[in-house]
Amino acid sequence: MSARLELLCQNLQNVLGDRIVGLKTALGEVTLEVAAAHYLEVARILRDHPDLRFEQLMDLTGVDYSAWGDGAWEGPRFAAVCHLTSISKNWRLRLRVFAPDDGFPVLPSVVNLWNGANWYEREAFDLYGIHFEGHPDLRRILTDYGFVGHPFRKDFPISGHVEMRYDPEQRRVVYQPVSIEPREVTPRIIREDSYGDAGRG
Repeated sequence: MSARLELLCQNLQNVLGDRIVGLKTALGEVTLEVAAAHYLEVARILRDHPDLRFEQLMDLTGVDYSAWGDGAWEGPRFAAVCHLTSISKNWRLRLRVFAPDDGFPVLPSVVNLWNGANWYEREAFDLYGIHFEGHPDLRRILTDYGFVGHPFRKDFPISGHVEMRYDPEQRRVVYQPVSIEPREVTPRIIREDSYGDAGRG
């Protein structure tokens, strides 16, 4: 581990103390895990503390761990993961927080700390069903307003629940149950009879 990453980890431990659930370094990246109850407080500290100064949120996404490790995952199912950058300190951090309730995942919004989280949280809500408490405009951003379910959840069917088509008689787009039967596509290899004989002589 580089001296810079060691310093970052030490600063995180000194500043956050027992708020840290996990702190790992792998492949030159630091991942900090905190509990949902401390998420907003820790995010504010990460942004404002002079020893950390993570001024910029680069990305925020949802994660569904239900199929992690071939389904052997035993922790909470849904998490929000933030990628933070400190321009003044020149270091990066991955911040992960798990929603405590798998049935209705709720986490605090960080829009008031990093305004750029607005659309990222809407995306995580739309695709994973994670609700961000305190978000100013939490609604779908990629799927249609009438869409049922959250398509990035591991239990969402690959073909979806409904399909849409243009109905010329009604002169509008209509929704109907999916007519595609689920199937597994296996690649087929076709070789000529003389395949591999070119080197023989």
